[in-house]
Amino acid sequence: MPERTAKDRLIEAAFALFEERGYEGTTIDDITERAGVGRTTFFRAFRSKEDVIFPDHEALLATIRSRLAGSTQRTALVAVCEAARLVLLHYLGEGETAIARYRLTRTVPALRDREIAGTQQYQRVFREFIHTWMGGGEESALQAELMAAAVVTAHNHVLRRWLRGLTGSPEEELDAALDHTVELFTDAAAAGGAGSIVVFRTTKNLNAVLPVLRSVLGEPG
Repeated sequence: MPERTAKDRLIEAAFALFEERGYEGTTIDDITERAGVGRTTFFRAFRSKEDVIFPDHEALLATIRSRLAGSTQRTALVAVCEAARLVLLHYLGEGETAIARYRLTRTVPALRDREIAGTQQYQRVFREFIHTWMGGGEESALQAELMAAAVVTAHNHVLRRWLRGLTGSPEEELDAALDHTVELFTDAAAAGGAGSIVVFRTTKNLNAVLPVLRSVLGEPG
């Protein structure tokens, strides 16, 4: 098991204290004392107490951009689905931390606003990519906006169900949600000049099908 870093200890301490004392009732000094580090170490890792709640946001955005940038014109939809799946897998990997964050953002307005702003950033990344894929013309701007919003909404719907304990198979639910979302927009995308689009249905898990689809479409695995 890898050794926990000072940042890991700060995140763990912060979430524990938020649960015990509430967000407003916890100070940076409380967090550093619980984590066993100094204030200087805290500010090397985070700009504010609020940043501890969303420690991986920028890194996750970079991962999404990287995945989208690695696609081709023919495999853009595959990339969009995989990028959305990467976000879900990140939250699933966080486990209890993600669930604790969900509780906090439901009760602290400032954190809720930060979460909404983060969601808008994800949507903007998808929108810009989809718009470029559709040709980048003025006539496809609305289609790209709508499709990006649909992808993010599908992801967030499944994520919230998992956070609330309403599903034990979030990956499968996301696959189905994205399949439906892509189907809604394939005709519009084709009209926007995105080239040939393949829509298919399968009973297999999307994670198992995507490598084969990438190979067929000529995208490196």
